[in-house]
Amino acid sequence: MTDSIYTMGIDVGGSYVKVVLMSYDNINEDHKLLDKQTEKIRKRDPKDVASETIAEVLKRNNLNLKKDIAYLASTGEGEMVEKKTGHFYSMTTHARGGKFFTPDAKTVVDMGGLYVRAIKIDHRGKVMDYKMTGQCASGSGQFIENISRYLGLAIEEVGPMSLKADNPEVPSGICAVLAETDVINLVSKGLSTPNIVKGINLSIAARVVKLLGSLKAESPIALVGGMGMNIGMLQAIEELSKEKKKEDLVFTSHPDAIYSGAIGAALWGGFRYYKLKEKEAAVVA
Repeated sequence: MTDSIYTMGIDVGGSYVKVVLMSYDNINEDHKLLDKQTEKIRKRDPKDVASETIAEVLKRNNLNLKKDIAYLASTGEGEMVEKKTGHFYSMTTHARGGKFFTPDAKTVVDMGGLYVRAIKIDHRGKVMDYKMTGQCASGSGQFIENISRYLGLAIEEVGPMSLKADNPEVPSGICAVLAETDVINLVSKGLSTPNIVKGINLSIAARVVKLLGSLKAESPIALVGGMGMNIGMLQAIEELSKEKKKEDLVFTSHPDAIYSGAIGAALWGGFRYYKLKEKEAAVVA
């Protein structure tokens, strides 16, 4: 049995498909991210986007799915992936992805397109407990994407723009519709774009801090998912944590945070692959 194999993970979300290629080392646990790709779904069939993205990553690395990939693991909307080996629940994969980015993490915050989840994990990246927001879109990545579009910003500009704020105003609306109305009113009042964006980040950060308090979260805390790449969000969470006298909490983020689900799927896929091999060997023996 070889020590290292290729695994792939694919995370199908509401707006994006994320695919990673990884090497999974069963002996030394020296797992590596070899390649990655994100595709916006737009108005296309997610199944087609998933298949095409997997094919592009394989072609770029001169690999064959059937011959070279030991395990293709899906997460998110897994039914959209036709040739998967297996599927993993998204909370499980984001938790493991957070552990990959921050090896000593004790808590992972999955900041996705639809909701936010605070997840307490053990030393293996296994979920021990969690708390999550409701389905209200004003606390989600989708809300930030909608607002950034209204403000004429690319989603990548939101974080750096937030850092330029000097007098942010937090939207008062609880639901997405009311919050968006608040933002429109703030634009009409002449509030600067940095202050509007920082206000939105503070609004979502308040929910995150509340979740962490409810979970009795421990540091380090890894921020993952699409919003995990938003440096303005990281700043807002750190500021509110200090206001709540939680200065001891340490937060981390990573430039590849959007791939946390796909990475976690690829890693759990490798783990399952070797477990199945062990069972097969035991039966033969």
